[in-house]
Amino acid sequence: MLRLRECVVSRLLSPSSTSAVSPLLRLLSASASAAPISPNPSSFAVEEYLVATCGLTRPQALKASTKLSHLKTPDKPNAVLAFLAGLGFSGADAAAVVAKDPRLLCVKVDKTLGPKVMGLIGIGMSRPDIACIVSLAPYRFRSRNIVSKLHYYLPLIGSVDNLLRMLKRESPLLSADLDKVVKPNVVFLRECGLGACDIAKLCIRVPRMLTTNPERVRAMVACAERLGVPRGSGMLRQALQAVAFLSEEKVAAKLEYLKNTFRWSHAEAGIAVSKAPILLRRSKDTLQRTSEFLISEAGLEPARIAHRPILLTYSLDGRLRPRYYVLKFVKANGLLDRDWSYLSVVDMTENVFVEKFVCPHMEAAPHLAEDYAAACRGEVPTRFIFA
Repeated sequence: MLRLRECVVSRLLSPSSTSAVSPLLRLLSASASAAPISPNPSSFAVEEYLVATCGLTRPQALKASTKLSHLKTPDKPNAVLAFLAGLGFSGADAAAVVAKDPRLLCVKVDKTLGPKVMGLIGIGMSRPDIACIVSLAPYRFRSRNIVSKLHYYLPLIGSVDNLLRMLKRESPLLSADLDKVVKPNVVFLRECGLGACDIAKLCIRVPRMLTTNPERVRAMVACAERLGVPRGSGMLRQALQAVAFLSEEKVAAKLEYLKNTFRWSHAEAGIAVSKAPILLRRSKDTLQRTSEFLISEAGLEPARIAHRPILLTYSLDGRLRPRYYVLKFVKANGLLDRDWSYLSVVDMTENVFVEKFVCPHMEAAPHLAEDYAAACRGEVPTRFIFA
């Protein structure tokens, strides 16, 4: 009978079987109702079943069995295990899901799990996608409105891959109230000038932006506005990512740290953060090291940095420092036909930089490419050291 269920579930979950959903559901239901009943139902030992059949450890089984004490036969659990196998779960995968949500073993495959799968397939999800959702949040998967929620989220987020990325970071996405929380947040973000693409990018990076209290989202927008990023600004998404779930005290403390580290006035710090809000998320160590290099070694004025804060978003070891060394080297050796500024060089794409400052000088400086690669690894080649 278990092999029959496996066969039926496998056919039920096949994407090509959509037109045969109802007959297969009836067949599955019939197979479940026709399952032989144990002659002595009271002899069914849940804990032993969880260990021997589901693959749980003894401590896991002991904990899970308290939620399954009402089971008298293995019929429902067997059907659920067959269902998981039909989704492509290995024995270890199924054990992990059961340990996370033992009550999944009590759910009817024909009336609950199977229809949910077909509903999700109907909105464009594949079996591996569905298996991933079951694995991430089995207790949410068996909820009544999961299909309608995912039907809303998919066009909002843009793709199944993006949705799964969000679920890995914020599984409560499936438990949030769409009408009272999620939809009001989306409407408000649109009113603030964020387009569909910006909302998707924001929520992928900060999934809780969708599921948190709408008043808190309004407070985040107000915080962004105080930083000089108004509603309708092209920087609003980045500002919200930067201030999301930070207290006013932490934002103020980070601004103060930026002022002290880069020797900025209050106004200069405001200019820098309004142009590059992500600075609020940079670690203190990274900011300190970048400040020391740009001001003390590269010789940039603090005010210049404040008006070009994108510099502080570049990698110190992978971009800022190596390009400075190469520019200094080719200048010192008279290899340039014009006086390039460091700021113009550091903004170039990697390909353009290599084409202009490395490749043309391979004959005059055979080790330049090798030294540049070493500098990008955090080393300082001797040829880049000048007295």
